[in-house]
This record gives sequence, C-alpha cells and structure tokens, in this order.
Amino acid sequence: MSSLAALPGAKASAGPRKRADGSFYLGVALAVALVVAIGFGRTVNENLFHPALPPSPILYVHVAMFTAWVLLFIAQTALIRSHRVAWHRRLGIAGVILGGLMPVIGIATALSISRQHHILNSPKITAHDERFLIVSFFDMTAFAVTFWLAIWWRRRPEIHRRLMLMASCGLTVAAFARFPHWMMPHNAWYVFVDLLILAAIARDWIVTRRVHPVYRYGLPALALGQATAMWIYLSGAPAWVAIAHAMLR
Repeated sequence: MSSLAALPGAKASAGPRKRADGSFYLGVALAVALVVAIGFGRTVNENLFHPALPPSPILYVHVAMFTAWVLLFIAQTALIRSHRVAWHRRLGIAGVILGGLMPVIGIATALSISRQHHILNSPKITAHDERFLIVSFFDMTAFAVTFWLAIWWRRRPEIHRRLMLMASCGLTVAAFARFPHWMMPHNAWYVFVDLLILAAIARDWIVTRRVHPVYRYGLPALALGQATAMWIYLSGAPAWVAIAHAMLR
C-alpha cells in the first residue's frame, strides 16, 4: 500500500510536521510585523503625528487598514497553528473585505500624498513622485493578484497559504524603503522582500525536497514585475511620467 496513512508511524509524524508548518508561517507573520515596525517606526512621528503639512484623512485610513492586515496575518497563522480552522474561516470573511479594499486605498493614498507634494511647487519632489508612483501601482497590483488567487484557492491550503505569504511579504516594500541607510542598500528594498519569500522556498526544499509551484512560477513573475517597476522609476520612462503627470493634475 502506498498511501501515507498506511505507512508505519505516518500518523505520528503528521502532527509534529503540521505544528512545524504552523510555527514557520507564524514566524514569517511575526517577521513581517517586525519589518513594518522597524521601517515605519522611524518615520511615523514626522509623517503621521507631526507632519510639515496636515495629511489627507485617507492616510490615516491607509495606516489603519495596513496595520490591521499585519495583525490579521498574525492572527490567522496563529489560529491555523493551534488547529482552530473554524475560527480561521470566520475571520477570513473580514480578511476578504479588508484585502479587497487595500489596493484601492493604497493607490488612492499614493495619489493623495503626491498631489499634496505637488502643492509645495517643488519640481524635484514632483518629478520624483511622478516616477515613484509606478512602484506604488505595481505593489498594489501584485498584492491584489496574489490575494485574489489565494481566495480562489482557499480550499487548497498548500496553495492558499503560500499565496497569502507572498501577498503579505510584498507589503513590506514601503517598510524596507524606510530602513536606515546602513541597513538597506540604495534602492534594494525589493531584494529584501524576495529574501523573505526565498526563506519560505528554502523551508519547502528542506522539508519536501521540491519547490512548490506557487513559488516556482510566482517568484519569477513577481521579480520580473519588480525589475520592470524599478526600471521605469529609475529611468523616468517618458510614457509613464506623462501618465502619472495626468493623474496628479
């Protein structure tokens, strides 16, 4: 007989392996929270509590929603680790609503902040914001794609949890970009995002001796999008700058 259940000790090993899996994903969730705390902890006072200009109200909505997502990611991984699947599914309803709204709020916030900078009439700031908008648009698009694919495959846990991990790791871009310069090489924040995902790939390889298709296809696609977004941002591609300029008018 070739089934796992028929092998001696299979049931005994399944429990510890599931607990180890749960501990790993919970560890990733806590790592994401730590990255966010380090990155935004350095700038929250000057950008949120005591900004040079009164921030748009949507910024506070953005902060609340993205903080809630990180806390939800931790809660959901903790529930799975403790085998509370029913609670995980109930809380998942709130996750669908929150995750569905986040790309909309993220893009709206990026546009609002860029328009506010435009009021300062600083050509240097305005030009940078027009180029940098591509990064915000890509990040929100990447999150939306991985998030909705995870919802589509919610009944296939091995696919679902890896897609949710990729979606949540992708949100750390802005936090990594705010790390101290001695910790973060110039414009290298996507490298560190991908290192979080590579840690998950390494875990899969150690445990199963293979790379799951979610990572095998998802990470190259993500890296290609990241490289394209960075090229547009750094080169100031005229076509994108024209589009961004029109959106900020």
